[in-house]
Amino acid sequence: MEEHLNLYRIFYTVANTENISRAARQLFISQPSLSKALKKLESDLGVTLFTRSSRGVRLTEEGKLLYDYVREAFTSLQQGEALIRRRQEQGVSHIRIGVSTTLCKYMLLPYLKSFTRQFPNIRITILCQSSNQTMELLDRGQIDLGLVGIPENPKKYRFFQLEEIEDIFVATDNYIEQMGLGSLWDTRKIFETASVMLLDKQNMTRQYIDDYMEKNHLLTKNLLVVSTMDLIIEFSKIGLGIGCVIKEFVKDELEDGLLTEIPLGFPIHKRKIGFVTAKQAYMSPGVESFITQWKELSLSPGDRK
Repeated sequence: MEEHLNLYRIFYTVANTENISRAARQLFISQPSLSKALKKLESDLGVTLFTRSSRGVRLTEEGKLLYDYVREAFTSLQQGEALIRRRQEQGVSHIRIGVSTTLCKYMLLPYLKSFTRQFPNIRITILCQSSNQTMELLDRGQIDLGLVGIPENPKKYRFFQLEEIEDIFVATDNYIEQMGLGSLWDTRKIFETASVMLLDKQNMTRQYIDDYMEKNHLLTKNLLVVSTMDLIIEFSKIGLGIGCVIKEFVKDELEDGLLTEIPLGFPIHKRKIGFVTAKQAYMSPGVESFITQWKELSLSPGDRK
């Protein structure tokens, strides 16, 4: 089939012009080369495709049958080319983004409001799941971009850093007082005494905090696993325990005094957040615009709330 593609183009042109010489001029090839190509196609298919006369050529019954399929194929190709040109002219594109629920709410969605106003013709699909699942979708080519922490294997991906985030533990002043944490400020005793709220183990943030706790030999006797960071924030605000949250996403609660940051004797290092693409993947103009516009916007996390 592959070797016949050029032959079908010649066949299609001859059928449309009904003239060998005219078809040869359109295709910028010699008449003998064109005739040889037609004979090869007829030989390969085992049929006669044209009847020849002094007035030109006409399709045989077999030729007409083949022509219907070839015409449909070339029409589809022409429509595809026209669609691509039209999309380029109009800036039409489709971007598939994988992101965790938390990063989607606090970082991605506020930016999308601005981006979609500037690029209304770019269609965007958001797939919300854990960052680990986002990386799996990226590896399978099912998304174009992932909004995640910096990958463990940076050589495999292109990473466009947007900012750094800081993980902290928070609680209400009332909970701190009831548990006597204010008089301790001992990291190990805090974790042993308080109810500690963390995300599930499939979450990258939880894995990062687990590594932090293991490295510093921190144990918690009362662990509450919560499905989303939004719930951890809300549970912390009603005094259910101390919650591990991203500092930039509770800026208002900290400023208003609804939550208080628990001081830790062992610092939690900040994490880099950004867009990631597969290194070998094609970056469409829409994807490039999406990343470029974000960099130019340079909004702080607090502004995105």
